[in-house]
Amino acid sequence: MRAEQAAHIEELCSVAAGKPTTRAPLISASWRRCVDRHKLDPEILRSPHILTSTRLREHRDVMDAFLHTARFGLETLYRQVSGLGYVLLLTDSKGVTVDFIGDEAATEDLRRTGLYLGADWAEQQMGTCAVGTCIATGEALTVHRSDHFDATHIPLTCTAAPVYDGTGRLAAVLDISALKSPSPKESQHLALQLVESCARKIENASLLNDFRHDWIIKLSSSQEFADVDPDFLLAVDDGGRIAGFNRRAGKLLEDRDGGETRGPIGRKLDEYFDCGIDDLPSFIHSIPTYQRTARLRGSGEMLFAQALPPPAKPLSSPRMDMPRPPLPEPLRALFGEDAAMAQLAARAARLVDTQMSILVQGETGTGKEHLAKAIHAASARASKAFVPVNCAALPETLIESELFGYEAGAFTGAAGRGKKGLVLEADGGTLFLDEIGDMPLAAQTRLLRVLAEREVTPVGRTRPVPVNIRVIAATHRDLAEQVRAGRFRDDLYYRLNGAVLRLPALRRRADLEWLIDRLLAARCPDRKPPRLSSAAMQALLGHDWPGNIRELVNAIDYACALSNGATITPSDLPDMIVGRLGADDRRVAASTASGCEAEELVDALRAHRWNVSAIAREWQVDRSTVHRRMRRLGIVPPNRRG
Repeated sequence: MRAEQAAHIEELCSVAAGKPTTRAPLISASWRRCVDRHKLDPEILRSPHILTSTRLREHRDVMDAFLHTARFGLETLYRQVSGLGYVLLLTDSKGVTVDFIGDEAATEDLRRTGLYLGADWAEQQMGTCAVGTCIATGEALTVHRSDHFDATHIPLTCTAAPVYDGTGRLAAVLDISALKSPSPKESQHLALQLVESCARKIENASLLNDFRHDWIIKLSSSQEFADVDPDFLLAVDDGGRIAGFNRRAGKLLEDRDGGETRGPIGRKLDEYFDCGIDDLPSFIHSIPTYQRTARLRGSGEMLFAQALPPPAKPLSSPRMDMPRPPLPEPLRALFGEDAAMAQLAARAARLVDTQMSILVQGETGTGKEHLAKAIHAASARASKAFVPVNCAALPETLIESELFGYEAGAFTGAAGRGKKGLVLEADGGTLFLDEIGDMPLAAQTRLLRVLAEREVTPVGRTRPVPVNIRVIAATHRDLAEQVRAGRFRDDLYYRLNGAVLRLPALRRRADLEWLIDRLLAARCPDRKPPRLSSAAMQALLGHDWPGNIRELVNAIDYACALSNGATITPSDLPDMIVGRLGADDRRVAASTASGCEAEELVDALRAHRWNVSAIAREWQVDRSTVHRRMRRLGIVPPNRRG
């Protein structure tokens, strides 16, 4: 081993042992993290880990739109450093290089050192490096020569900056590296400035693209640069709520949240500034810059603003109107007038015929299997099998034989003709892995191979069998937390969450009455369903539904069984919904609650001159929710009376 590498390893061990060092704090902290948390051996010299083309394609597919936006930034930056020996890497949030620009003449050397497409630069994989340490800390930094943990990387100089998405989550890392460089770390100061500037431009361009249907607000402390190079960007929806922001804006608003962890997403613009959604037209470009100012609440700091309105909706006409294609019926049948469910169904519709794995999340009872069945029924696989697997109910000793099948005589007690297994049963169709968060680690390893290779090896067979399946997984658990706790494989998690669909809890849905009516109709296909009395409906609408739709189904079944067949009253409902009050008390309580609610709503309507949209914005609910309450409480606007 060369003397330089030996001296480097000795210094690493010294710092890891807690001895003082002249290294930058970010570097020394990363060294200790590599030894203490990642359990990396300083004496091991690591070869680069480069993913196969299949694995790389999976990482690229989930960020296709972002890559298209970022590519122009990479090409612009590379033109600035062309001829200086640099290579540019763009990695995903896990550290895998998903885009790359470098000197083709140096391809062999770049691949040998890992400065290449598909290379994994996660800190837990390669130790201290610009990409991995940037992901770990969220900070832009230079890891220069012997700053690297692995002694094989001593010749390299690498500088990286994070790129965040519009919700404040890390989306990518931009890295500029060279195979060799001058010894002083200061030689990379300009590289750090360039990569930070480019990362910020990619971030802003991605935000403008992702939120192009919302209001975009540009903010700057400089009047001269407010329009052309703003410091802060915000996306605001038509209800005046913040939908997205760039990293600088996130930090600006975070400083004014008083330590809250909720973040700005979903909060009203006027919680932070002395203006709201109705004021945005006064910030358009045609108005002089000096007149376009917004003040931060609390500090009173003045910023110059420019507001870009969302594109105008085209006027409809019999010949030129081009409506969006309707949702597939299986997905449309999942909800009534609920904006969150409509948005989720629209996203699901775009995914039905992709090969991407889908992870459905939501509380227990929210209808995760119903959503999976609807996606299957709306897809080209609808004629094939939908095979549900309850991962929590499979006995651990039988998981392999149940999932992957077995050959005849593979083990004592095996069926004489063998067994096909649930994975092969789903060939050509959809495999639904319910409660995937409860699958034992040993079975996760086998399942990972099935998902990666799209082949299965039944117990007792030596050659794998190809399988064509669409995988939809579901869980009520936080899989990311399960990964951190070591109870779920991270590589399986990243294969399952190609697309994530989160079902809202029933208490947050605006279509509860629609669900109740539909469930009642489904239980009486050959006759008129029973009617809910107003008190019974009030009790159902006022319940918190911790068991979600599953609890609602049980309540409807119970009520139908106890009712006289024509009308369901509060006495027909489960005790957990109406409590232990007598029938008279329940009617009085329902009447009183309805009266107070009606009075509150009428007061709000009068205060807003019967503007339902204004009330919906103030209460942060859908307009359909306000209209529903008005109908239920018998409130009629003045212009519709008589």
